[in-house]
Amino acid sequence: MQVLSAADFARFDRRYQPSDQVANTVSEVIDAVRRRGDAALLEFAARFDRVNFASADDLVVSSHDFEAAESQVDEQVRAAIRASLENVTAFADRSKRRDWMGTNAQGAEVGEIFQPFDRVGIYVPGGTAPLVSTVNMTVGIAKAAGCESIVVCTPPGPDGTINAAMLHALQAAGATEVWRLGGAQAIAALALGTETLIPVQKIFGPGNSYVMEAKRQVFGAVAVDLLPGPSEILVLADDSANPAWIAADLLAQAEHGGDSVAILVSDSQALLDAVVGEVDRQAVTLSRQAPLRSVLEKNCSLVKVETMEEGVVLTNAFAPEHLSLVSRREAELLPSIRTSGAIFLGAYSPVAAGDFLAGPSHELPTGGACKGFAGLTVDQFQRRTSVVRLSREALERSVPIIETFARIEGLDAHGRSAGIRLEH
Repeated sequence: MQVLSAADFARFDRRYQPSDQVANTVSEVIDAVRRRGDAALLEFAARFDRVNFASADDLVVSSHDFEAAESQVDEQVRAAIRASLENVTAFADRSKRRDWMGTNAQGAEVGEIFQPFDRVGIYVPGGTAPLVSTVNMTVGIAKAAGCESIVVCTPPGPDGTINAAMLHALQAAGATEVWRLGGAQAIAALALGTETLIPVQKIFGPGNSYVMEAKRQVFGAVAVDLLPGPSEILVLADDSANPAWIAADLLAQAEHGGDSVAILVSDSQALLDAVVGEVDRQAVTLSRQAPLRSVLEKNCSLVKVETMEEGVVLTNAFAPEHLSLVSRREAELLPSIRTSGAIFLGAYSPVAAGDFLAGPSHELPTGGACKGFAGLTVDQFQRRTSVVRLSREALERSVPIIETFARIEGLDAHGRSAGIRLEH
């Protein structure tokens, strides 16, 4: 863990910038999928996932695979997946955009209709940890939005299979196709299509740096949700916080490994010192030692501020994916926090509750993107279309204004298209 001054912490530059190596590799992968389709997918499966599939049909998870997985999932796991899915679905339903119609000042009917995308693609990371919870936080929301075709890509294990609990969750959440595809090649296939994979309208889901760069490069050919990178937590706490609980939250996000970030900002030196001891004590008891140690050495920071208000300023500048706010002044400080992806209030609100169960999606912006982007929500699975209907009376009141704008902009055909309707 490193100790930073408030001034040093304020200078962090976290804007997304892929390395040349990542950008070039992804570009080559996308071009190969564009040119060679299924053959490229099979080649990349062997190269990156170390799995040799005989044909593109083997990339698709079959009904037999789903049936075999069911016998391997115990009731406790089923119940946990079910509880999480119910909360996520209920939250999505409450926040879904609804059609509406109204009347403008000239009497025209105006409104919006919201329709789910017909075919969406979702990337669910596998790798070192099968992120079963991500299924509910993405596929479950797509299903709640009403998407008919929900195509999932997730990397296979060394034996070519998908984790049984993952398959159970995918089926429960409503996935209609599941492909054993990982990395940039999965994003390319979803965006461009191949001989066997029909392209989608929009791509969702988190992933590593190659997946995120692939989403960035295919944007335009297809819509994408956001570019969520390595996990982040910033804890803003005063001396009312329990050091053991704060340490546990920091370690929970640090165990993702890679470039994950864990930060504690406090106006209490006693709390900062106590958390250091708790992190050391708890870390040795955890299973994911290699990724934990990497993050603790490189990306775990303690920041001392003079006041909690100064802590809020630094928090807004950092724009964390997850913010844990533990203070006797939570209600007073909360309205000033403007840039966090998700806020966890109070001592009894671990970020893990949001990761697995609470209801909002855990797919959130990272790398400072919370300043301009929100996390994944159900309305991102809906297409918005505006609707306009004018009666003759509404048109009569509108034509003078339309013709004025047409004259200002030199677009006389625009004015004529409105006025001609009132000549007879």
